[in-house]
Amino acid sequence: MRGGEQVLEAFCRMFPQADIFTHVYDPDKVSETIRRHKVHTTFINRLPGARKRYQSYFPLMPAALDQLDLSGYDLVISSESGPAKGVVTAPDAVHICYCHTPMRYVWDMHHEYTRGMGRLKRFLAAPLLQYLRCWDRAMALDPDVIVANSGFIAQRVKKCWGRDALVVNPPVNVNFFARRESVPKEDFYLFFGELVPYKRADLAVRAFSRPGQTRRLAVVGKGQQFDYLKSIAGPQVSLLGKLSHAEVKRYLSRARALIFPGLEDFGIIPVEALASGTPVIAYGRGGILDTVKDGQSGVFFSKQTEEDLLEAVARFEEQENNFDASRLASEAQRFSEERFIREMREIIGQAFAQKNRLNPFTLEP
Repeated sequence: MRGGEQVLEAFCRMFPQADIFTHVYDPDKVSETIRRHKVHTTFINRLPGARKRYQSYFPLMPAALDQLDLSGYDLVISSESGPAKGVVTAPDAVHICYCHTPMRYVWDMHHEYTRGMGRLKRFLAAPLLQYLRCWDRAMALDPDVIVANSGFIAQRVKKCWGRDALVVNPPVNVNFFARRESVPKEDFYLFFGELVPYKRADLAVRAFSRPGQTRRLAVVGKGQQFDYLKSIAGPQVSLLGKLSHAEVKRYLSRARALIFPGLEDFGIIPVEALASGTPVIAYGRGGILDTVKDGQSGVFFSKQTEEDLLEAVARFEEQENNFDASRLASEAQRFSEERFIREMREIIGQAFAQKNRLNPFTLEP
């Protein structure tokens, strides 16, 4: 249950009778909101180890999508960070692609994904990736409307697929993280997220572990880098592992600021921090530009280096009293699920109107 699944939950609430199609499904890992719907899977769900190693079957996914029969549906919404938009829809159906990101392992980050492969695997991967890029760009012609989750992703859609995209930021459960007036701030900074390389938790841990550095950093999350981070962490850095939602909420509300050093397509966690009344110190590229304003709801740094991060922390401390918790929480309301549903309803209604079909929401042409 991550960002993509939160978007799916919102679509489920918009369309309570909708069917869900997916490659691999584990009902124990999703919410009751999703389990209420009828879920169809492709043949990939029946392959050995699919639930744990579904990424290994990625080359088969375009063929699996071709076998899905969506001819009876008037509206198809593909939630896209892989090949989902490649489904075949009826000629008069409305197809909305909600794009979390064009496939990074096919486009701009394919060198990083293949770097750990042996020479033979890299040799074999090259023509496959070339085929998938061509397939991906061709399939991007099918949706009637492409909706990107941030301005940053809209730029990537234009570069990778040659299409314009509307921008609708994803829904965030801002009400759960809503700040309580009685919560006092404590003397620590917070990194929260999955401990994988691109999140750059290592940058935060190294910066706060420097000799002579007295600021405290709490790291919340699990992932492949956990043991490595523990090995490089100084005494002022605490690795807390995975916490409950209630504990995460408490840490977000009590931290002086959230440290967000990675490049994200959107970034739900900074919005959760704002909803908690906590400003954000972030690498100033990517989806963060949609959610945080430099000098108003946080502080940006321009290079992913320890020096730049610590310099941003120092600038934050000079103006810390200017960040009003209530105003930050109010900013976060821009990303509520109600706003997401309202904007998506408008886009879907316009798409039906362009095909001279009845608007499914107003029942007007």
